[in-house]
Amino acid sequence: MASAGASPAAGTPTPRPAQPSGSFPPLRAKSGGTLNGNGYHPTAAKESFIPLSARTAPPLDMSTVERRGHALTSREMTKRIRPHGLQEAPTFRPTMDEFKDPIAYVQKIAPEGRKYGIVKIIPPDAWNPGFAIDTERFHFHTRRQELNSVEGGTRANLNYLDQLAKFHKGQGTSLNRFPSVDKRPLDLYKLKKAVEVRGGFEKVCKGKKWAEIGRDLGYSGKIMSSLSTSLKNSYQRWLFPYEEYLRVAKPGVHQQLEIEYGGPMTPSPSNSPRKKPHQHTPSGLHEESPAARAPAPPNMSMPNVDHDRRLARVDLPPPPPPPPPPPPPPIHPRPSSGFTPVNPGSGFTPVNAPPPSFSAVNVPNGGHGHVDSTMHNFSRNTIPVNTPEFRSSSLATMPLPNGPSSTPSRIKRQLSTDSLDRSLPKKENSASEECENGERRSKRLKKEAPPTVAGSHMTLFRPSTPRIPGEKGTGKPGEKCEGCGRADENKTLLLCDSCDNAYHRMCLDPPAKNVSDQDWHCPRCLVGTGEYGFEEGGIYSLKQFQEKAHQFKETYFEPKMPFDPVFNTKRAVTEDDVEREFWRLVESLTETVEVEYGADIHSTTHGSGFPTIEKNPLDPYATDPWNLNILPLHPESLFRHIKSDISGMTVPWLYVGMCFSTFCWHNEDHYTFSANYQHFGATKTWYGIPAEDADKFENVMREAVPELFETQPDLLFQLVTLLSPEQLRKANVNVYALDQRAGQFVITFPQAYHAGFNHGFNFNEAVNFAPHDWEPFGEAGVERLQAFRRQPCFSHDELLLTAAARDTSIKTARWLAPALERLRDRELELRSNFIAKHKELNNHRCKLDKGDSEVDPVCQIDFEVDDLDVPEDEYQCVFCKAYSYLSKFCCKKTGKTICLVHAESFDCCNSGEDTRLTDANHTLKYRLRDEAIMNLAQKVIDRARLPEAWAEKVEKVLEDDPSPPLKTLRSLLSEGEKIPYDLPLLPSLKSFVERCNEWVDEATNYITRKQQNRRKNEKAWRKGSSTKTAELEERDRELRKLENIHKLLEKADEISFDCPEITQLRDRARAIDKFQQDALLALSNHPSLKSLQDFEDLVDVGKGFNVDIPEVEKLDKLVQQLKWVDRARERRNQRLTLRDVEELISQAIQVEIDEGDLNLVFFKDQKQAGELWEAKAKELMAVESVHYQQLEALSGQASTLPVSPSTLAEVDRHLDKQREAHRQVVSLYDRSKENDISLRPRYKDVREVMEQLAQLHSKPTGTIDLEKEQKRHEDWMRKGKKLFGKANAPLHILMIHMKHVEQRNAACFDLRDRPRTPVEPASREQSEDPMQQTNGLEGTGRTREVFCICRAPEAGMMIECELCHEWYHGKCLKIARGKVKDDDKYTCPICDWRVKIPRDAARPKLEDLQDWQAEIANLPFQPDEEDCLDSIINTAQAFRDFMRPLINPVMTTPEEVNTQRFYLRKIEGAEVLLTYETNFFRQELHKWVQAAPEPPPLLEVSLSTRKPRPTKQQKLMAQLGVENPEEIPPHMRPQQRNVSVASKRVPSVSENRPPPTLQPAPDMSTAPMGQAQSIAAGHLPPAEPQSPSRLARQFSFDIIQFNLNSPPSDSPIFGANNYLGNQPALGSPSFAGQPTHHQPLDSTLFSDPNYARAGLHVDSDLDGHYENVSGNMDSLFAEMTNQEEVETLGISHLKDAMSLSLGSGDPDLDVRGIMDSNFLN
Repeated sequence: MASAGASPAAGTPTPRPAQPSGSFPPLRAKSGGTLNGNGYHPTAAKESFIPLSARTAPPLDMSTVERRGHALTSREMTKRIRPHGLQEAPTFRPTMDEFKDPIAYVQKIAPEGRKYGIVKIIPPDAWNPGFAIDTERFHFHTRRQELNSVEGGTRANLNYLDQLAKFHKGQGTSLNRFPSVDKRPLDLYKLKKAVEVRGGFEKVCKGKKWAEIGRDLGYSGKIMSSLSTSLKNSYQRWLFPYEEYLRVAKPGVHQQLEIEYGGPMTPSPSNSPRKKPHQHTPSGLHEESPAARAPAPPNMSMPNVDHDRRLARVDLPPPPPPPPPPPPPPIHPRPSSGFTPVNPGSGFTPVNAPPPSFSAVNVPNGGHGHVDSTMHNFSRNTIPVNTPEFRSSSLATMPLPNGPSSTPSRIKRQLSTDSLDRSLPKKENSASEECENGERRSKRLKKEAPPTVAGSHMTLFRPSTPRIPGEKGTGKPGEKCEGCGRADENKTLLLCDSCDNAYHRMCLDPPAKNVSDQDWHCPRCLVGTGEYGFEEGGIYSLKQFQEKAHQFKETYFEPKMPFDPVFNTKRAVTEDDVEREFWRLVESLTETVEVEYGADIHSTTHGSGFPTIEKNPLDPYATDPWNLNILPLHPESLFRHIKSDISGMTVPWLYVGMCFSTFCWHNEDHYTFSANYQHFGATKTWYGIPAEDADKFENVMREAVPELFETQPDLLFQLVTLLSPEQLRKANVNVYALDQRAGQFVITFPQAYHAGFNHGFNFNEAVNFAPHDWEPFGEAGVERLQAFRRQPCFSHDELLLTAAARDTSIKTARWLAPALERLRDRELELRSNFIAKHKELNNHRCKLDKGDSEVDPVCQIDFEVDDLDVPEDEYQCVFCKAYSYLSKFCCKKTGKTICLVHAESFDCCNSGEDTRLTDANHTLKYRLRDEAIMNLAQKVIDRARLPEAWAEKVEKVLEDDPSPPLKTLRSLLSEGEKIPYDLPLLPSLKSFVERCNEWVDEATNYITRKQQNRRKNEKAWRKGSSTKTAELEERDRELRKLENIHKLLEKADEISFDCPEITQLRDRARAIDKFQQDALLALSNHPSLKSLQDFEDLVDVGKGFNVDIPEVEKLDKLVQQLKWVDRARERRNQRLTLRDVEELISQAIQVEIDEGDLNLVFFKDQKQAGELWEAKAKELMAVESVHYQQLEALSGQASTLPVSPSTLAEVDRHLDKQREAHRQVVSLYDRSKENDISLRPRYKDVREVMEQLAQLHSKPTGTIDLEKEQKRHEDWMRKGKKLFGKANAPLHILMIHMKHVEQRNAACFDLRDRPRTPVEPASREQSEDPMQQTNGLEGTGRTREVFCICRAPEAGMMIECELCHEWYHGKCLKIARGKVKDDDKYTCPICDWRVKIPRDAARPKLEDLQDWQAEIANLPFQPDEEDCLDSIINTAQAFRDFMRPLINPVMTTPEEVNTQRFYLRKIEGAEVLLTYETNFFRQELHKWVQAAPEPPPLLEVSLSTRKPRPTKQQKLMAQLGVENPEEIPPHMRPQQRNVSVASKRVPSVSENRPPPTLQPAPDMSTAPMGQAQSIAAGHLPPAEPQSPSRLARQFSFDIIQFNLNSPPSDSPIFGANNYLGNQPALGSPSFAGQPTHHQPLDSTLFSDPNYARAGLHVDSDLDGHYENVSGNMDSLFAEMTNQEEVETLGISHLKDAMSLSLGSGDPDLDVRGIMDSNFLN
């Protein structure tokens, strides 16, 4: 439904047109269901049925709202001058430590906060919780607020004028304009108030006070002579008849209200500010009612209208002159009459009109006052109760005393109850549902179902009593008489034009005789009930409401703000501007601005702004104590004892505000504390009144608007009334203010009234909490609720009993004890009064009497004691709504429950008082008996009095005895420490007892007979520093002073206490005096007169006193001297060490033995002799060449002298080592002469013994002979080194190399390896030649195929020979991977003898090895190489024997070429040279297949192809460019190795040979191919011996790399068709010029045919060891700095070949012995 005229943009405030002077204030028309008052459409009508939880909307952009720490947040500032001159309430800024506990902090600031009623708390900067609500799904209902309607005086004025207009309308007189006095409209309400204040009409007339009233009404200046007459006439005409009618009708109406609501009018007859339809309550406007239609413009006259609702039979005589009720109007719509002001355009201003500035927001400019004909009508389900706000059209015709010119009057918007019915069935709500939803913050959150409240209501209802006291029907309004409740004689029923309720003419007071054609209003509507409430608004999301709020504020203030020339724009709206404008609008009678407020939104259904444990379990703020979901249940909050949640009290409510939305004066339910947190948004201004001014404030409110309190005594409970702070301050009520901004808390204190308004769009959350100091306020709050018949939120008594059962701490008992005392006294008094009244009606022996076993039969009332928990409505009084938790009076007929206060007066079943209190239809129920209540209270009282009781005990002990016993004080202290409460006397008592205990501890040291050890920790004493030890000793000496005992006795008298230790210490002082006398007597006599035991006993007695007594020291010294003499005399005949003698001498000095004592002189001589022996022994052992004969002599002297055991042991150790070495040398030498070589010692054992002898300073006899034998054995080993070409290598390399030879020969001389046709490596594809077949594939059970001269499986790069098609390891041939192209061809050394095989060591002849083996029988020791040598010779000899049938030149044929190649390949790969076999196969192959033009020469030796590695000196000479070693600078010469002096072995010639000088590179034209490659690769001479472990560390197989150079450019290895016989002879291989590292291969060495096998990469585990690296000679020299470094070339290939040939397949096979420089050479 649109407003009158053109509708503005959504949310745009529109000023209402000016009203004619003298017209009544505008009344607002009813709105439809889809538009709010500002024309904003938050939700479409078709979406109104969608539940709030199912709605979605665009999210709120949090960057557009003011938040804590946000750039948009208003700056915190203190206003120096506030509107109304209000003082600022205090603002607190806690630290992070203070902020940890909210209850503790609130209690800390409570003394200051209670003075103001409200305070503001700004949390620390680090505290900033996030906003946890889903803004897309959050929707809420709003309520509409008309600002000038919430002000009490304005609302009372409008109510009175409305009722006055209805009255005159019924009398046939239209009050269509105000009377004019002095050409100004007369304010009839103010005139009525002025006359009422002065005693009434008669007194004013008698007192002639009309002129005085005129001056009060503002008619100042020249007073007309007729002013008094005009005022009197106006009052007499317009007000006096209505006042007389009120005098007669008001008691009846009030009596009817009392009957309807079941009690007197002292408690409010209204449930709450919200209004709800009920079958027995005044119904709202009918859709046909004139009040539902907008009036006509005020300049139109009221025409006559037809009436449908007339009486069926009106045949009574006309009524007397008293105003008769008019007949009901017809149902048809009819225009309302208007009026013309008496002084249009007169320019007069009404006396109570403020200067016009702002305009209304909900009437379009230039619009007319009528409502559009398309306005929706309300259904019966949404009919509100009749209130003064729902006025009939008659009011629209009355003039307004202070308004401008013509303005349409509008009917007050009807209250919609859609929100109440939305969550309920279409049927009428049951009483239980009303009770559950009945009161503000009293809705219990049932666990079986969440609250169904939409959250947009200001408050809910408490159950109301049916209005008709008679028949309880469910008829519609108008079907029954509201007076008698009957529906008969319906033709005589009159229908009220305002509320549609019906009355019999005879039921009216006075009865209606005739019915006129005018509008008729019932007495209830004419007298008024004072009900008022906020109407329901729209449904919004946060973003929609933000847009509405921003648009409203911007549109409202934009035309009203002045222009700022400095900033060339309109001045920004300040907080003061908003505050002043708010109060101006609230107090304005003519200007109405409507806003919406989303208040009391339940967080249980809509979500809390704080994170919760259920939704945000990982958020730390979900468990923060300042989280408003956590605060009510704080351990120090009494709400934790409430057994169920209370929405709005223990569960937060949410508030979404816009500019000017307000919350009216109220204090919290049960007078609790409240905490309000603003999550974001504009400022919220608060006003607070402290609790001490609460009564004064209530009185001022009643005096200001008594008409509202007359029928609504509980008006202040309804949160719908404001009174400006200015009026309150004039009445001496203290009012304080503060501004709350985003991220700030506002705390309200118990009983403090508070109100406020919002400056714009904001979001707040509030909850209640209750520290223990709240309890007295809570009890007072419950009593106040009971007095006004308001339903409490919880049972205060139940909370107290629950706290007593759950918490037994003294801290709780301190506040709980007074509360339980009051509860006990109140409950016992109520029970006693009830029983007294019960017995008073019929004096008898009653079952209710305590301890009375006999009961008269006349006592029929039932009595039960039941402590079972029942729902709250079962113990709620139906009259006063209070919870009767401990006792209740139940009616069996009606099932009603009454508290004992109203059990006597409330008629529950239409029975008399005598019957009700005595018959069997009623039951008195107790939860606890009187004794249980008293015992419970007394138990808590006693617990609360524990601190006082304990303090009384302490004071009594101190008063009874000036020196109280320490035992008693300790007992009291222990008792006090067990009391978990802060005891004022406990610290002083504890200090006194500790002082006494300290005295006792100190005195105990002198009392006990046993020697006390003052060093509490002996280990710490011994291990402590010397300074600390000295301090402890000094302190100990101070404590052992004798005068301390006397001081302690004096101190005990000073402290004034009693204990057994005092008596014991006095006895000890007397015993010390006696001891001193006995000691002096013993010392004065000659010591010889007493025995040693007598003196020791006397010393023990003195030491037992634990004090330093001079006589004790003298006696102890004498005892020590006597003991030393006895001990020295005893030990002279014993063998002592040097240390023992020194200790005896030291003890003698300590006890002050005379220097001339014979024993002391003897021990000093012994010490001197022992020291001389020590010096001589150390001197002999310190020289390089020890003289063992002298050591033997010293060892013999040690038996007669005191010597040091360690020195003697060292001498013996030297002698034992020499003897053992001599024994070993003799043993080894003798065994070396055995005829059986197996009995001779092994060379390894001899070498170990010789190394041990090198450590001795002196060689034992026979060492030289053993060295000679060792040299002879080592000469044999050197001969073996020469055979293998390792002459310069260390001796241990021989064994390593022989192991390598043994393994290599085992592979090459393997007799199982037989000739076969050429095969492809397993990793390659099959050859195109169908004849080529593999004879060893994996998976067939046969061994892997072996290739190459090394007879090892494939590994790394493999190269195929073009003649024999055998595959060779590129590493064995020293061919780098990167130097071979795919189309290159290769001829192997077997096919072409000119191709040299690279060899790292020489190959000895088998005959030479056999000769060398024959020399073993003449060796002095068993060689370690014997077994290995035997294996090598046997393997080679077995192969030679096998080959013997194959080397017959007569039997060879061309068909055996492949076989000859095969065996030559095996022989060439072996490390032992078989001369004859090699030459034979070479000659035979050349004979049958001439790959070379010349036959091969005879081979006699097989030497290494590697160049000897230069020594460190040679490298240094090459770098410096000198030839003579003497020319090397001295500081750069290599250091010579030191030869042990003890070793006098003459080195052999080979070992003593100086290192060769660095030779120039050999001529590449004459050098063999292998040698050239070795030189090019930078191979160096052999290194000196090195331990295998060091070699293993240096040459890890994971990091070995090689430098492989390409062959010479003219080498016959690679060539085009070089196997043809007609090729010209090739010259010797040679290099052109100086060799360079990584010289690229000449393209002429390779042929063009497709040759794709040479570059094949075989995927193998050993592949990484065949990688070639780049480098130069300089880098190699830098790496090989001395002969100890080992050449790495060839190691990897050797390792691979050996591991694979042995079948291990492990590339990390331990070949440590192979990695020797000599072997690699």
